[in-house]
Parts: sequence; structure tokens; C-alpha cells
Amino acid sequence: MPEAQDDKLHEECGVFGVWNMPDASAVTALGLHALQHRGQEATGLVSFDGHRFHSQRGLGLVGDVFGDARVIASLPGRSAVGHNRYATTGETILRNVQPLYADFEFGGLAVAHNGNLTNALGLRRVLVRRGCLFQSTTDSEVFIQLIAISLYSTVVDRLIDALKQVTGAYSLVALSNESLIGVRDPHGVRPLILGRIGEANGNPAWVLTSESCALDIVGAEFVRDVEPGEIVLINDQGIRSIKPFGPTKSRFCVFEYIYFARPDSIMEGTPVYAARKRIGAELAREGAVGADIVVPVPDSGVPAAMGYAEESGLPFELGIIRNHYVGRTFIEPTDHIRNLGVKLKHSANRAVLEGKRVVLVDDSIVRGTTSRKIVEMVRAAGATEVHMRISSPPTTHSCFYGIDTPERGKLLAARHDVTEMARLIGADSLAFISIDGLYRALGHPGRTDARPHYCDACFTGDYPIAIPDFDEKSNSQLSLLAEIG
Repeated sequence: MPEAQDDKLHEECGVFGVWNMPDASAVTALGLHALQHRGQEATGLVSFDGHRFHSQRGLGLVGDVFGDARVIASLPGRSAVGHNRYATTGETILRNVQPLYADFEFGGLAVAHNGNLTNALGLRRVLVRRGCLFQSTTDSEVFIQLIAISLYSTVVDRLIDALKQVTGAYSLVALSNESLIGVRDPHGVRPLILGRIGEANGNPAWVLTSESCALDIVGAEFVRDVEPGEIVLINDQGIRSIKPFGPTKSRFCVFEYIYFARPDSIMEGTPVYAARKRIGAELAREGAVGADIVVPVPDSGVPAAMGYAEESGLPFELGIIRNHYVGRTFIEPTDHIRNLGVKLKHSANRAVLEGKRVVLVDDSIVRGTTSRKIVEMVRAAGATEVHMRISSPPTTHSCFYGIDTPERGKLLAARHDVTEMARLIGADSLAFISIDGLYRALGHPGRTDARPHYCDACFTGDYPIAIPDFDEKSNSQLSLLAEIG
């Protein structure tokens, strides 16, 4: 993929599971469709009909893999789990597509994982020496192998045994012969919520999923967030909560509010759309500049730009139009076409921009390649000034907890100060929201080193979870793929 189109912090993954639903596979496919923004490389679904597990996995979007009614019909059962993948570890090949499935002494188990294990490489080496045979290059298979060698008898005890050996960020949705299981890591970095859909056979149907927007599409009601460090066990006897870890401070990923979550989702009790508008308003207070209009970089910059416009009193205008029909696999056969880059996805609205001083609002700057091309495009459409405003603090560090970020040396903010960044992207001025401003917008007085409310390591370098696989030489996490070859 061209660098210009890859200049974003990429979505992690989306997980969805349902218990006691007549059309479990169809419901799961709908849920995955609502979570498509969290991963577009591959999708998969495993169902259980009371006797056998059924599986379908494929590369591409949910509609590509599950759009045929015959595929859904081949996945019978009243329970199912599904997964949308954006690869943070391992290649984009079919054997890495989740949910991962294995047959154990206690029965079958399908596991869908959102996040990243920071000691996966070390664990894999130990497991291989013990004779474990890995079928994929993804860190998620470590869960399967640890469960396989556990000496405990029940699936829950084996899972707890595995969880106590891993470090990193994870939300898991797993399906066994007897239960639907949801798990969040002790810090609660990645999201997972519980929902309910009416009743079937005298018992409620339950949903576990990454975001509340997936509840809406299947007609489920929100029940609660799965708590950090909690295991939720769902079966026909009801719901059981297990908390096998000691108390730990929650460090929910702050980038969910800035970019990753869908705007109509509610994260940890906070509506994402409202949070993004408040971030934009705080950005306007911190980074005010003389201008004529406020223009979002669509789509992720829209709510923050609305908040900026309201606070500053400037008109909000759609000065950039996004082409929603450009897929991730668009073919770019020549250097000339490749260099058009961002124009494949965005077009300037000259009638709005011409002769105007423009405040351009986006959610982040990663490498800076896309920002530079968008600034050039807005100028070419006749803007007299272009002032870039970013609704996150500068991204100075890589994420090791399930978000696909470049090595630190490729992050623009890790190598340049704000003045230099403005020059490199061609903007008349550039400003980011401060870390304290971000916290104020999210309802906290500011960040304190003694008690941070979120994981903000990509801005601060304060990593709340150990990274045993970290390679100081490359300043990045050691790769499973590089290890395997």
C-alpha cells in the first residue's frame, strides 16, 4: 500500500460473540459489519450448533466473505464468535485469520483477540521448545498453545492459567461447547462490552463486542462494560463474573476517543461523538488563529472540527470531500498515478476554499505524508492560508498494545518540533491539543504522573504494561514474523 494512504494509526481489531440466538451467525456477521472500521484485512466466524463447530474465514471485508446467504446457512447454531482483523503481528494470510479454533480434551474452543501480547515472542520460543506446533504467525495463537499445555481440567481454569502468563493488551471473546467467554486485560486497554437481546427459549440472548455501535445494528441493549481484569462466563445458567487478577489501575486507550471508535459508540460511559466535539472546542481555546472557515479532514476530523467551529465562532464548511468508494486494494500501476496519492480518497471543494483562510482539523499526524498532500490540495484550490489543527497531542512513540504504528524513527513528531513539522507539511501554522487539554476535554482536570486515567503512551512514552519483546536497537517490538522467517 502506498505510504500516503498508509499514513494513519490503524485500527486494531473488532470482536463479536453471541449466545442463545436462533440466527447466531447472521447476527454475528451484522455485528462484524458494524465493526468494519476496526479491521478491513480479513474476517472470520465460528459457530456451534450444540454438537459441532463450524468455521468460515476469509481475506477482505465482511460483505466479501459473508455476503452470500449460503455461507451463513453453512454456519448453524445458537452461538457464534467473529473477528475483523487489521494485522499488528503476523502476515495477512488465511492461516492468521481469526477466530482461531482448536480441539482440546474438554472440547472445541474458538478465540477472537483484539490487542497485542508484548511477551508473545518469548512465550513462543518456550512453547516451541516444549514441542508445541504453531499453525500461524500471529501472537493470538499463544493463548491456544498455553491452554493446550495447561494441567488444569476446565476450560476456564486453563484460560486463567494462560492469562496469568501473558503480558500486553487484550480483549478476548471465546466460544466453547458450554459457554461464551469474554476477557479484558487487567489494565482494560482494549474495549469490551456486554449486551442483551430479548429472550429465546425462556433465556436471554447475550452479546459480547468491542463497541456499542455493534449492539445497535443487531437490536441489542447495552448492559455494561466488561471490567478490566474480568472474565465473563455466559451460558444457559446465566452470567458468572470471575476476577482472577489483583486490583490494577485502568488505562483505557485514549485513542479510542480521538479516532478508533465509531462516533456513535459509547466508550466507558462516554459518548464518543460528544467527546470529540469537546476535544475540538478545547483545541480552539488552545490553538486559536485568525481564519475564515473551519474544514475537517473527513471523516475522522469531522466532530472535532465541529467543536472547534462552535468554540471559535467560525463557519464549519465541507471544504474536502471524501470518496467513499476507494477500496484498500485500489490498483496503482504507475508512478504518476501513485503520486496522486491522497486525491484517490479526498477532493478539494474549490467553491468553499478559494480566497479563504482555512483552519484544517485532523485527528493525528503520523508520518506527515498525507497531511502534506492535503495542505497542498487545499492551497491548490485557492486557499490563501492553511492552518493545521490536530485533535490529539503529537504522536511521538509507537504503540505496542494492538495499534499498528510505524517504528518511532518514522513518526514525524519524534524527529521534529512543531515549527519544523509545520514547515514540512507546508502549513502556515500547526498546533496540537495539549495532553492536559485532552484530559480536560474528557472530563478530567489534566494528566498527572501519579494518576493517569488512560493509556497515552503514544503521546508520552509512559507504557503501563511491560514490553519484554522490545528491541532497543530498532526501537520497536521484536517481530514474530521476523523470528519465524
